Amino acid sequence: MHNNYYYIRQLSAQLQSTLQGWTLETCFSQEKDELVIGFTNGSAEFYSKAVLTPGFACLVFPETFARARKNSVELFEELTGLPVKGVTQFLNERSFSVDFENEFRLLFKMHGNRSNIILFQKEEPVSLFHNKLGGDYEIKFEQLHRPLDQSFEAFVASNYQIQALFPTFGKPVLQYIQTAAYQQASPVEKWEIIQQILVQLENPVFYISQADVVPVLSLLPVKHVVHTTKSAIEAANLFYSLYAKVHTLATEKEEAIRLLNKRKAQTENYLAKTYDKLAQLEDAFKNEHLANILMANLHQIPARAEKVELLDFYHNQPITIKLKKDLSPQRNAEVYYRKAKNEKIEVGKIQEAIESKEQELQTLLTHIQAIQEIKHLKELRTYLKMHGISSEKAEPTPDQLFKKTEYMGYEIWIGKNAKNNDLLTQKYAFKEDLWLHAKDVTGSHVIVKYQAGKNFPEPVIERAAGLAAYFSKLRTDTLCPVIYTPKKYVRKPKGLPEGAVVIDKEKVMMVEPFPLK
Repeated sequence: MHNNYYYIRQLSAQLQSTLQGWTLETCFSQEKDELVIGFTNGSAEFYSKAVLTPGFACLVFPETFARARKNSVELFEELTGLPVKGVTQFLNERSFSVDFENEFRLLFKMHGNRSNIILFQKEEPVSLFHNKLGGDYEIKFEQLHRPLDQSFEAFVASNYQIQALFPTFGKPVLQYIQTAAYQQASPVEKWEIIQQILVQLENPVFYISQADVVPVLSLLPVKHVVHTTKSAIEAANLFYSLYAKVHTLATEKEEAIRLLNKRKAQTENYLAKTYDKLAQLEDAFKNEHLANILMANLHQIPARAEKVELLDFYHNQPITIKLKKDLSPQRNAEVYYRKAKNEKIEVGKIQEAIESKEQELQTLLTHIQAIQEIKHLKELRTYLKMHGISSEKAEPTPDQLFKKTEYMGYEIWIGKNAKNNDLLTQKYAFKEDLWLHAKDVTGSHVIVKYQAGKNFPEPVIERAAGLAAYFSKLRTDTLCPVIYTPKKYVRKPKGLPEGAVVIDKEKVMMVEPFPLK
C-alpha cells in the first residue's frame, strides 16, 4: 500500500506541515530512475528521494544525502531557490503536488510502473522526469481532482459494488473487507463495515510487515508486523529500508547464481567435448596393438616396405600397417610403441581432467542450491566470501580469449595482441603443439593443437601459416615468409617485451596470407 491513495493522502498532509515555507535548494539525479530533492529553511535540511523504476515506485526521506561528485545532473532547475507555498493532495487520485512561488508546481504521479514527476507552470506541463512517458504532457492539472459520490444511496444504486464508489481502495483494502462477515451482512451492515475501514484509513497506524520475502506497508492491521509508526514519512523510510535489503539480497543472489550457472554451462560443455575426445581415442585402433603385430611378424616384413599386410591376431583378420621405408621393421614397431605411450599419457591426462571437472560441477551445483535457500543478506555475503564466489569470475575459455578455427580436424588458435600472444604461447600451448609466426615482423602467434600419434599434415601447416601471415604486417603482400616449429623450441627469456620470444629451431615456408573465415 505504499502507493495507495490513502497512504499518499497521509504522506502529502505531513509534507504540507513539514515543507511549507521551506526553499528548494537542490534537485538532481545521480542514479537511473531516482530523483533527489533537497529543501532548507536556513538552519535545517530535508531530503526526499523518488525511486521510480519500471518494477518499483516509492518515495523515501533520508535524513542526509551525500551527492556524488560525478555522474550527477541537475533537474527542474527552474525551482532552485523558490519557496514552497504548500502541498496539494488531489481527491481520489494517487498524486500530489508541491506548490512553489511563480506558479510552479511539481506533480508526483505515483502510478506504479507509470510513475513520474512532472513540472508545471501556470498549470501547463513544462518538463518530465521520465521523458519516455510523453503522454504525461497531456495531463490537465485542473482535472486531477476526481470527486465521487460515495454516499449510501450511491452504494445501493451500484448494487453494492465497493469498487464503483471506492476505486482508490485497491486490492489490499478490498481483500481486507471481503471477509465472511461482510459477505453475510445486510446492505446497511456492509456500509457500516466500509465506514469503519474508512476511519482506519483516515487515522491510521502504519504497519510494516514481512510475511515471505517482500515487505509490505499497510494502513490496516496485518500479520508478521516488524515495525509500526504513526508517521507517514517514518513509515516510508522503514518500508524502503527493508525493501532495499530484500532487493539487494535478491540482486546479489541472482548475480551469484548467474555466475555459477555460467560456469556450470562451461564445465558441462567442456565435459561433453572431453568425453567425445576420450571416446575417439579409446575407439581408435591402438598403436600398441600395431606394434605388437609388427614384433610378432618381423621375419615377414620386407626391407624398405612402405606398408605391409599381416594377420591381426586381436581380431583374427588381415590388417594393413603403414611403415617408414627408411626404418627397419623393429624400428617401425618402436615408433608405434612411442605413439602408444603418448596415447596413454593423453588418455590419462584427459581422465584426470574429467575427474577434476566432474568434482567442480558437483561443487557448483551444491553452491547454487545453497544460495537459493539463503534468506538473509548477511548470510549470503558470508557464504559468498567464504567460498570465494563474490569476487570470483568464471575463468575465460580459449574460445573467449583467442581467435579459433578448425581445418582438417585440427584446431588452430590465434593470438589477438602482444599480451594475448604471451598468454597463448606461455600458458595455453603445449610443447607438442605447432607454433607459427610471420618472419621478422610483428603479428599474431598461431598455434596448431597437437593430436596424439599424428604428424601435422602439410595442408594444415600451410593453412595455419596463411593465417599467421594474414594476422601480421605482411597481410597485404602476395607471398610471406612464415616460421614454424614445435612449441618446445619457443622460449621467452626474462626481460623481453610482451609478445617477443626466442626461437631455437625453426623452418620457413612461403605462403599467401589467408583470412579467417
